[in-house]
Amino acid sequence: MTVVLDEKLIEAILKSPSATVWIDRIQSILEAEKEKRLAFYNQVTEQEKAEFINGEIIVHSPVKKEHNEISINLVKIIGTYVLEKELGFVGMEKILIQCTRNDYEPDLCFFNKSKSDSFKKDQSLFPIPDLIIEILSSGTEKRERGIKYEDYQNHGVKEYWIIDPNKKTVEQYLLNDNDVYELNVKINSGNIDVREIEGLSIPVAAIFDGKKAHQFVKKIYLGFE
Repeated sequence: MTVVLDEKLIEAILKSPSATVWIDRIQSILEAEKEKRLAFYNQVTEQEKAEFINGEIIVHSPVKKEHNEISINLVKIIGTYVLEKELGFVGMEKILIQCTRNDYEPDLCFFNKSKSDSFKKDQSLFPIPDLIIEILSSGTEKRERGIKYEDYQNHGVKEYWIIDPNKKTVEQYLLNDNDVYELNVKINSGNIDVREIEGLSIPVAAIFDGKKAHQFVKKIYLGFE
């Protein structure tokens, strides 16, 4: 895991005579958090979408129709391609991924074959994906552009998409040579190349339009025949 540190913050803490008190307090909080996290694993059900973020259990509200349609379009397109090419595993919404401190359920994620070959049928906790896609809503945008962005970056998620249903845009972030996200493209037309899924280039319009998604999936099948 590569972490981008705030050196000014660290320097300020170390200059304070209370530095050891602060560190002890942080360690105490994190130890209590571990217990709460274990309880979260035991309590969370398959029926609810919930995440564990910085010691808090976040239960999500039901999604809007538009959000659901985008999710379905993406699963149809990416899931079909990955299945036909035998490239790995695509998970949707209820796949709980473990970071060092937090647990997330992305709207969509992809694990390459080297990771997914070891997955078991009864598995409920998953490692770091190669691609994560999050669809914005008014209640989640701050987390998806903030703590999730930072956590995904620090844990080596190679490709991260943020989709805005209102503006119909796709932002594609890729890790650079310093393991820091850089915005590769932000587009609302044309095609977007999925960097972590070899050979897959998706028409942006198909992400937001079910009929166009269906047409593109038919092309995928025809291409493999």
